[in-house]
Amino acid sequence: MRRSLVLATISCYASIFSIIFLSIGYYNYYHDGPPIQPIAFSHRIHVAKVGLPCNFCHVYADKSKNAGIPHIQKCMDCHRAVAVEKPEIKKLTSYWEQRKPIEWIKIYKLPDHVYFSHKRHIKKGVECSQCHGEVQVMDRVRRVRTLKMGWCVRCHRVNDAPTDCLTCHK
Repeated sequence: MRRSLVLATISCYASIFSIIFLSIGYYNYYHDGPPIQPIAFSHRIHVAKVGLPCNFCHVYADKSKNAGIPHIQKCMDCHRAVAVEKPEIKKLTSYWEQRKPIEWIKIYKLPDHVYFSHKRHIKKGVECSQCHGEVQVMDRVRRVRTLKMGWCVRCHRVNDAPTDCLTCHK
């Protein structure tokens, strides 16, 4: 009797610990602040204020599986003359002058076994915000969707897109 009480207590504490551990892990994974990028690029300024569309910078989104990050030349086309005295633009100019690539931190990374094509989704009319959230109001982009298999499958079902395994698993 005493042994079963001890085992039940241990089991109860283990369950509570697991729930707390998983909750903290979930919170940290999805709700940590956005990563600190090498240059504080604000989508809010560039998209909402200036009015640049997503594909102005992410030029491969409708042509390739990857949306692409703009070459520093694209940034310097404007920032040779715009906001040149701001500290972040000075950083940008320093990268440009040193011919050094900016090592941006990825916000979303899918597992290697998952095939995803921005091109297919853009051609079908899927808005960037459906997966990436309202980026135009973000000073620092953060992950807003899990992009886990269940989330993607639900979206495919709602939108009558293929759900067979080989659609995404190549």
